[in-house]
Amino acid sequence: MVTKTDIEKVLNRLRRIEGQVRGLQRMISEDKRCEDVLTQLAATRAALDRVGVFLITHRMKECLKHSSDEMDLDEDAVEEAFEVFMKYVHHVK
Repeated sequence: MVTKTDIEKVLNRLRRIEGQVRGLQRMISEDKRCEDVLTQLAATRAALDRVGVFLITHRMKECLKHSSDEMDLDEDAVEEAFEVFMKYVHHVK
Protein backbone atom coordinates (compact mmCIF):
# COMPACT_ATOMS: atom_id res chain seq x y z
CA MET A 1 0.00 0.00 0.00
CA VAL A 2 1.32 3.42 -0.94
CA THR A 3 1.31 5.70 2.10
CA LYS A 4 0.75 9.45 2.20
CA THR A 5 4.46 9.83 2.92
CA ASP A 6 5.31 7.79 -0.18
CA ILE A 7 2.97 9.91 -2.29
CA GLU A 8 4.59 13.10 -0.99
CA LYS A 9 8.05 11.70 -1.78
CA VAL A 10 6.99 10.92 -5.36
CA LEU A 11 5.35 14.32 -5.79
CA ASN A 12 8.46 16.08 -4.44
CA ARG A 13 10.64 14.12 -6.84
CA LEU A 14 8.37 15.03 -9.73
CA ARG A 15 8.49 18.70 -8.74
CA ARG A 16 12.30 18.57 -8.76
CA ILE A 17 12.18 16.90 -12.17
CA GLU A 18 9.85 19.63 -13.38
CA GLY A 19 12.49 22.15 -12.29
CA GLN A 20 15.16 20.19 -14.13
CA VAL A 21 13.06 20.27 -17.31
CA ARG A 22 12.60 24.03 -16.99
CA GLY A 23 16.36 24.28 -16.53
CA LEU A 24 16.85 22.29 -19.73
CA GLN A 25 14.53 24.64 -21.60
CA ARG A 26 16.47 27.61 -20.29
CA MET A 27 19.81 26.03 -21.21
CA ILE A 28 18.65 25.42 -24.76
CA SER A 29 17.18 28.90 -25.17
CA GLU A 30 20.46 30.37 -23.85
CA ASP A 31 22.42 28.21 -26.30
CA LYS A 32 24.44 26.45 -23.60
CA ARG A 33 27.07 23.92 -24.55
CA CYS A 34 25.69 20.65 -25.94
CA GLU A 35 27.66 18.62 -23.37
CA ASP A 36 26.08 20.55 -20.51
CA VAL A 37 22.58 20.14 -21.92
CA LEU A 38 23.09 16.41 -22.43
CA THR A 39 24.45 16.01 -18.91
CA GLN A 40 21.36 17.70 -17.50
CA LEU A 41 19.13 15.64 -19.79
CA ALA A 42 20.73 12.42 -18.54
CA ALA A 43 20.22 13.51 -14.92
CA THR A 44 16.56 14.31 -15.61
CA ARG A 45 15.98 10.98 -17.28
CA ALA A 46 17.66 9.13 -14.41
CA ALA A 47 15.41 10.96 -11.94
CA LEU A 48 12.33 9.91 -13.92
CA ASP A 49 13.58 6.35 -14.01
CA ARG A 50 13.96 6.36 -10.22
CA VAL A 51 10.34 7.48 -9.86
CA GLY A 52 9.27 4.70 -12.23
CA VAL A 53 11.20 2.08 -10.30
CA PHE A 54 9.72 3.32 -7.03
CA LEU A 55 6.18 3.04 -8.41
CA ILE A 56 6.79 -0.38 -9.95
CA THR A 57 8.28 -1.67 -6.72
CA HIS A 58 5.23 -0.60 -4.77
CA ARG A 59 2.86 -2.10 -7.36
CA MET A 60 4.71 -5.41 -7.30
CA LYS A 61 4.63 -5.46 -3.50
CA GLU A 62 0.86 -4.82 -3.58
CA CYS A 63 0.27 -7.67 -6.03
CA LEU A 64 2.45 -10.08 -4.09
CA LYS A 65 1.07 -9.05 -0.68
CA HIS A 66 -2.45 -9.61 -1.98
CA SER A 67 -1.35 -13.10 -3.01
CA SER A 68 0.31 -13.90 0.31
CA ASP A 69 -2.73 -12.63 2.26
CA GLU A 70 -4.68 -15.40 0.57
CA MET A 71 -2.06 -17.89 1.82
CA ASP A 72 -1.41 -19.05 -1.71
CA LEU A 73 0.81 -17.33 -4.23
CA ASP A 74 -1.57 -16.09 -6.91
CA GLU A 75 0.13 -16.62 -10.25
CA ASP A 76 -2.16 -14.03 -11.87
CA ALA A 77 -1.05 -11.38 -9.36
CA VAL A 78 2.60 -12.24 -9.96
CA GLU A 79 2.06 -12.14 -13.72
CA GLU A 80 0.30 -8.77 -13.46
CA ALA A 81 3.18 -7.35 -11.41
CA PHE A 82 5.75 -8.48 -13.93
CA GLU A 83 3.68 -7.22 -16.87
CA VAL A 84 3.72 -3.75 -15.30
CA PHE A 85 7.47 -4.07 -14.83
CA MET A 86 8.07 -5.20 -18.40
CA LYS A 87 5.96 -2.38 -19.85
CA TYR A 88 8.08 0.10 -17.95
CA VAL A 89 11.37 -1.54 -18.93
CA HIS A 90 10.26 -1.55 -22.57
CA HIS A 91 9.69 2.22 -22.48
CA VAL A 92 13.00 2.91 -20.73
CA LYS A 93 15.01 1.37 -23.54
